[in-house]
Order: sequence, then structure tokens, then C-alpha cells
Amino acid sequence: MRKYFLHTIFIILSILFIENKIVATTTNIDFYGDTVKINIDESIKIPFNDSLSATSVQYFHDELLHSEFKSTINDLVNIQQNRKLSDWLFYQLIRKTAENISPKEKNYTRYTLYKWFLLTKCGYDATLSVSKNHILFYVKSDENIYGIPFYTKENNQYICLNYHDYGKIDFKNETMEEVKIDIPNAIKSFSYKINQLPDFQKNEYDNKTLSFNYQNKKYDFHIKLNPQIQQIFKNYPVVDFETYFNIPVSKETYSSLIPELKKQLNELTQQEGVDYIMNFTRHAFLYETDQINFGEEKRLSPEQTLLYKYSDCDDRASLFFYLIKEIYNLPMIAVLYPTHISMAVKFDKPIGNSIDYNGEKYSFCDPTPQKTELSLGEIGKKYKHLKYEIVYAYHPLK
Repeated sequence: MRKYFLHTIFIILSILFIENKIVATTTNIDFYGDTVKINIDESIKIPFNDSLSATSVQYFHDELLHSEFKSTINDLVNIQQNRKLSDWLFYQLIRKTAENISPKEKNYTRYTLYKWFLLTKCGYDATLSVSKNHILFYVKSDENIYGIPFYTKENNQYICLNYHDYGKIDFKNETMEEVKIDIPNAIKSFSYKINQLPDFQKNEYDNKTLSFNYQNKKYDFHIKLNPQIQQIFKNYPVVDFETYFNIPVSKETYSSLIPELKKQLNELTQQEGVDYIMNFTRHAFLYETDQINFGEEKRLSPEQTLLYKYSDCDDRASLFFYLIKEIYNLPMIAVLYPTHISMAVKFDKPIGNSIDYNGEKYSFCDPTPQKTELSLGEIGKKYKHLKYEIVYAYHPLK
């Protein structure tokens, strides 16, 4: 009897399998040294070989709606929630999933369509614009993002996520058509703020020694850095100062730097400790402009600054801010000049040249080397009479 029952169940399942063409596969996707499992049904793999147009995109979208895509979306959303992924890191997971379904190198348009489809089905308000040769993928964002195309619609700002793949498009001579597809519940705005980095495996870190001289003594810091940081931020745009100043460092990098730094500062006064950190950010790295280093404007997070051989004033300002906040948690302001950014710190008593902000005095602590070595409280002569702007202010009590 039991044997007959099992045989019957097997036949029923086989019929359902054949009639519904269910070919579900659990796919392992490498996510920065970790493996995540995502269910990708074969029915979601729909060809796209048509010429690029709003009509062909609409047809592809409608075909996807008839596929078994919901299990993929559920897995993606669960991973995002369980790992508390920021939107930028979640988008990297979307990219890797789309790459698994449709490799970018084989069919760029199809790969981009999957990124757009997955992101919208995860609840984000994203749009597409197409021409004969280009497909641009936008997402709604309320934040200040620089150097990439955007447009506004119904008082909402949409930022392009894939412009870097083209490098440059002559929008004056090429008309882009928005693909108007109504996607229910796709309403979320995308944020570029990053509150935590992935939990990289310990064996994936490289060792790097950073050295600098302070008061005629050489100091060496042996830091663990993960090269995958470069991939995470490869296409990260230029964001506002508050956003990139507050990007954290990964756990192993933190553990290899902060305790050792605190040890060195243990016997120094607060003022001496800030001076020590200021000299670290000045002299532990080689200086180079972004145009020479990257070919474009790029603001490095604190960990990127530690990782790269070269950095400029923006990058050192973010690292200085991170270290001072982590160790002393003092009020700080970022002071932007036409060609330079400096930092100023509020001590119990102002030191040297100070700058008034909201009724408090902040002392200059320039984290970037100048032609003349500057002490705490000094700003370079060429900046003294220039107009400046306070582009970010941090106060632990406000």
C-alpha cells in the first residue's frame, strides 16, 4: 500500500513538473568572498535579440511577467534584509544575479534589462531610456550625486546607474526615449549611503605597511586590506561630503589599524594625538590628483584611501575625519576652497588660526601635505584670503 502511494505521488509530481515546465535551480553566487544561494528558475531566462526599442523592451518585460521570477525576488529581498545591505551593496548583488542569468559580455542589453527588472521587482522606482544604440538605466534618488546623467520627472530625480559602461553619449545628437512601463509597488528611492561593508573572509585580506615620520621618529603600521573594496567602489559615483565621509571600514581593517593607533596615542594629549593623526594622513601616502590617478574626479572612502598608493586632499580629509571621529569623537567641519579642502577641529581652546562656525571656534588641521609644513592651527598662505564653504559639519552632541 505504501509503495503504491509513493508511486502515485511521484507520477503526480512528474505531471506537474512537465505541464508547468518547472526547472528551478538554486544558484550559488559569490558575494565578496561569501556564497549566497538564489533560486533562479529556467523560465526566467528569456532571449532578447531584437533591435533596441521601447516596444521590444515592453515585450521582454511582459514575457518575464509570465516566468517564475518571484522566488528569485524573494531570495534577493531576504538576503538584503538578513545582511542589512545598503542599497549600493544590494545593487551589487542585483548585478551579480543578472550576470549569472545573462552574462554582460554576451548581451549587454539583456543583462541591463535583467538588472532593471530585478531592481524594480524588489520595490525600487527605476526607469529605462533607449535609443538605437544605447540603453540607460535610471533609479529614483533624493541625494546629491555628481558627474553622471540624471533627469527629473514629477518632482523626482532619477540618477543613471550604467552610464560608466558607455563612457560618453552625445545627448545633443542622440534622442533617448523613455520606456513607459507601469510597475506596481516600485516606489522606493535609492540611497548611496553605506553604513557597513561585507563581512569579508579573513584569508582574503592582504597585508600593507604604511610608514611615516613624526617628530624625527619613524612609525610603521601593518594594516590588513581587502582588494575587493576596489570592486565595490569601482563605479561608485561622486557623492556629497557627508555620505563619503561616513563610509566605514571593514572589520579586519579596523582591527588592524585602530587598536594600534590608539596604542601609539595612549601617552599623548588630545592635541598631540590630533597632530599625530594629521601627520599620518599627510605623509603615509603619496599625493596625486584624481585626473592623473583615475582620469576623473573620484572621492575615496577611508578604506580606499588606505588601500590606494595615491590620494588627494578629498581622500585624506575623509580618512582624517574617520580617524578623529573614531578615536576622539570631536566636533569637526570640512572647509572647501576653490581648489582644496581642509579640516578644522573644535578643541577645548582654539589653536592658532581658527574659524568661527555656529558660535564655536574650530582650529585648522590640514590633512594634506603643503609646500610649507603646517602646524596645528595653520592654513596655507594662498588660502587665507580665499572664499570658502563649510560643506560638512559634525558635532557629536547635535
